[in-house]
Amino acid sequence: MSVAEQKNHMEVPVGDLSNPQVVDYYRDAANIANNVIKHVIAKCEAGALIADICKYGDDLIESETAKTHSKKKIEKGIAFPTCISVNNCVGHYSPLKATSRSLVDGDIVKIDLGVHINGFIAVGAHTIILGNSATNVKTGKIADAICAAHYALEAAVRLIRPGKTSNDVTQMIEKISNMYGVTSVSGILSHELKRFIIDGERIIFSKHEPTQKIQTFEFKDYEVYCIDIVMSTGEGKAREEADRPTIYRRNIDNPYKLKMKTSREFKDEIVKRYPVLPFPLRNFDEKKAKLGLGELVEHQVLASYPVLFDRSGCEVVQFKTTVLVLPNGNQKIIGTELALPFVRSEFTINDEEVKQLVVAPLKINKKAAKKEEPKTTAN
Repeated sequence: MSVAEQKNHMEVPVGDLSNPQVVDYYRDAANIANNVIKHVIAKCEAGALIADICKYGDDLIESETAKTHSKKKIEKGIAFPTCISVNNCVGHYSPLKATSRSLVDGDIVKIDLGVHINGFIAVGAHTIILGNSATNVKTGKIADAICAAHYALEAAVRLIRPGKTSNDVTQMIEKISNMYGVTSVSGILSHELKRFIIDGERIIFSKHEPTQKIQTFEFKDYEVYCIDIVMSTGEGKAREEADRPTIYRRNIDNPYKLKMKTSREFKDEIVKRYPVLPFPLRNFDEKKAKLGLGELVEHQVLASYPVLFDRSGCEVVQFKTTVLVLPNGNQKIIGTELALPFVRSEFTINDEEVKQLVVAPLKINKKAAKKEEPKTTAN
């Protein structure tokens, strides 16, 4: 079955937030994502195998989404596999059991995952520090990075409004990272989300790069964005190391005809289970995946999500949320109830405008915002 056929057999509502049913789909996906993140955090303890935690997160997404909207024939489940990226690892660490590391006390742990219901995606990420508590408060550069990432996220959530631009958000992220003396990681992008599309064409850059052509755009009501903030205590340059990718996604527009039977069989299983959104290799038979993966990757039938690292000794933190842009104000639907690490930075926001922005209410008071129309007299 083609992707188009798969989409056509499902109920397809009006695809933006002007449809209340679409808003409900996003909220329901976010509720599950928030719940899974909380449960995954509880599993993150010294000695735990990261591969086991990631599998637990994915299994929980599948079981929880299976319980909702059960009377309708719609797709639902993993929108992005559970990743547990530690210390200087920037992201996409979702290992197979044979190559997995275990957590140790003091690790900087980034939990990243996504859920969809009927193709409407909610993604989020949160950072914790193992062994961190009110009596074991972290200071220094890691505290600076945590504060910078948190406030940059809160600022971005509030700047994504009609009349503001993507460049306004990029400049604010850079401004806050500079206040705390840390670095926004290069190559981290925030995307518009659309039905079954986790990386829409509208892109918000985390920093200005001389080599990147940045197209500025203005935000509109009824849009949805994934805001991804990643800060490093080091140089903030992500690179691949020895870890091989374990997360892939189909290039649905690639017409290449596979030669090997094992490759065709593997692709058929992918199309059936994960037709358009990213998936983890661990959810397939390991032998079949190894035999079929090579040709699919070589001919770009599959795109990989490489495991990325900053330099050894750096510490990387991440906060990510999904934002619904609505006429009565934005809704931040991921991470609103997650506790921040216990940290104390020597720096603070030293700009009054920024200070007010990061705590501004998301809901718009229409009575206060509405300006009185000037009275006119007929000639």
